[in-house]
Amino acid sequence: MRPNLSVLLTLLAACGAAPAFALSSDKEQPINVEADSVEIDHKQGVSVYKGNVTLTQGSIHLDADIVTLYSRNNDIKKAFAEGKPAHYRQRPDGKQEDIRAQSQRMEYYTGTGKLILLEGAHVWQEQNQFSGNRIEYDTERSVVTASKAKSGKERVRVIIQPKKKSSGPTPPTQP
Repeated sequence: MRPNLSVLLTLLAACGAAPAFALSSDKEQPINVEADSVEIDHKQGVSVYKGNVTLTQGSIHLDADIVTLYSRNNDIKKAFAEGKPAHYRQRPDGKQEDIRAQSQRMEYYTGTGKLILLEGAHVWQEQNQFSGNRIEYDTERSVVTASKAKSGKERVRVIIQPKKKSSGPTPPTQP
């Protein structure tokens, strides 16, 4: 079974402080998966990749200890990644830097378009940073929600860098 992970991996990139989209050519690229082991249960629609798991597709790169894919008729319904932490990066169209994310667990649900980063979630988009115990991205509405652990004192943190001003003189305006 060669599952189509482009939806999961494309949407993982979109969880920054401002919406950003993956390279448009990523979903057309082949998916490469490497792991120490894999168990595929076609009847149940579950594939579990374990040990130094690396998924790549175009500019998409995901590293995790365990990746579990749930599918029906080779159509991914949900995907979970676990790591200490799991790492993700992808280059958005028109950008010079990758969007990067890490958390202990990553969950993506294709039916609702929700990406959830859990436990020590952190996202870097250019010089901006977004962190919390839980970061949820609603890909349908482009809404990001972050929260601290219910029993913890760690607060949500957002660092937004100011836009750089142009270095040259401002041209005069014409009447």
